Amino acid sequence: MDRAQGDTPGVAPARDTGEGEAFAVAPLAGRTRWFLPGLWLLLLGVACLAPHGQATTQPVPVWLIAPFACALAVVGPYILLQYRSIVLAGDALRVMAASMFTHSVPVSALDLARARILDLDEHLEYRPGLRLFGMSLPGFTAGHCLLRNRRRAFCLLTRRDRVLLLPRRDGRYLLLSPEDPHALLSRLRGLAQAPHRD
Repeated sequence: MDRAQGDTPGVAPARDTGEGEAFAVAPLAGRTRWFLPGLWLLLLGVACLAPHGQATTQPVPVWLIAPFACALAVVGPYILLQYRSIVLAGDALRVMAASMFTHSVPVSALDLARARILDLDEHLEYRPGLRLFGMSLPGFTAGHCLLRNRRRAFCLLTRRDRVLLLPRRDGRYLLLSPEDPHALLSRLRGLAQAPHRD
């Protein structure tokens, strides 16, 4: 659902860190949290059920190796999922999605008059289509993507409803899932309207 641009900000304040104001990211959906453990169990089942001949000289049985070997495929992405942040540092908005995908943009480069909070199930043109440099799991998108409207965007999405759409003046977008999108949008607009100090 579309929210008007003048909505009142949320009540949850930003957390002040040494690097700036941190805005909480919306928690991962249940399907995202359980996807990788489910994948591990699936790989483990396939590995255990697959026929394999074991030499009598092999010191470690396959049933003991399989859980650790399958875990290697899922542990890395699972750890990366835990590192997500939205920080307003000085006059720049810094977003870290899945640790290795980061993006920083000056607040002055954002077209905040066109910023809004929307539901991606209703506004399909803003949904990520082609992933350019990032990762995607059920219910989670991080990194640089090409949207369905053929515009580039940096995404940190943990849900499809209440997504903060931040257009940039160069035609690109930021799509974010802060826990309180109203608070972040209100803070960005306040910062953009504040007089600049020399």
